[in-house]
Amino acid sequence: MSQMQILNAEAAKLLPQYSAGVAKAYGVTDASKQFSVSAPMETKLRAALLESVDFLGMITALQVDQMQGQVVNVGDYGIATGRKVNGRFNTDQGVGGNKFELKETDSCASLKWNLLSTWANSGNPNEFLKLMKENATKRFALDMIRIGFNGKTIAAGDTDPVANPNGEDVNKGWHQLVKENAPDQIMGEEIYFNPDADVNALKSHEYKTLDAIVTDLRLTLIHPSMRNDPRLVVLVGSDLVAAAQIKMMNLADKPSEKVAAQQMDKSIGGLRAYTPPFFPGKRIVVTPLSNMHLYTQKNTSSRKSENSEDRKQHEDKYWRNEGYAIEEYEAYAAVDEDLMTIGAQPA
Repeated sequence: MSQMQILNAEAAKLLPQYSAGVAKAYGVTDASKQFSVSAPMETKLRAALLESVDFLGMITALQVDQMQGQVVNVGDYGIATGRKVNGRFNTDQGVGGNKFELKETDSCASLKWNLLSTWANSGNPNEFLKLMKENATKRFALDMIRIGFNGKTIAAGDTDPVANPNGEDVNKGWHQLVKENAPDQIMGEEIYFNPDADVNALKSHEYKTLDAIVTDLRLTLIHPSMRNDPRLVVLVGSDLVAAAQIKMMNLADKPSEKVAAQQMDKSIGGLRAYTPPFFPGKRIVVTPLSNMHLYTQKNTSSRKSENSEDRKQHEDKYWRNEGYAIEEYEAYAAVDEDLMTIGAQPA
């Protein structure tokens, strides 16, 4: 049986203050009615979103003018130095015609009355208002990352959050764009990560360490001009990190070795390693973080902040046109989670 949702007196008093604060921040009279976000506030909203989740601030997040167009060049991954006999040396740092396309994107961060009442009972109105503001900003930002790593399709009609809990049908994320437009950048055969393997008896496509997988990705799939680029990092799923750490912890018999095992995911294959939020547990990606782009169309953002009595919750809403892009496909190399097995390769 579901719990009855009740809004206590303190929360009921504070909610209008929160909505009034939202209205004042955006320069509108009533935040409970959908309103367009002005250009200056759109910039501030975007800055708040990028600051709320560390990883989102590491990728390339930009505002663009059009719904579709050519990917914005920020990386300049090729060489920029040389000679020309009859003039000045120059290189074309274009992106080979890579395109982006934005889609309608609608977010709603809701808070049930019972939770709001609990927050209000803390006795600190400022803390209550801060929690509400941070909840909305972080929820929006985390979903941007969640869809970026997991998005596979663009639903023609309604999206289905039950069947697609990670936004698989909201938009096409970075990995999906590479699978469709540059499939050779993703290993095409089944990969086996087997920490228990005998290094002298490894089978084809079987790896004993994550270092070996990452090194193979970098040396075989990353373009030669970018293989030693200091901006390259490795994104590695938590399932793979856990499997490697468990093996190292079991073998460690000194405190220093246990510490090394706990920190092994900070550097893999000589590259700085990250396990971002919502990153699939058995996926590995080698790329510069700046190679992953997130675009929002200028002058399309709208907000709404209202207490919904019908649904017994407060709702913060954020609508915009948004999409994902990869700047340089040859700077992206990956093992897809569907082709990754943790364990020994069958005989």
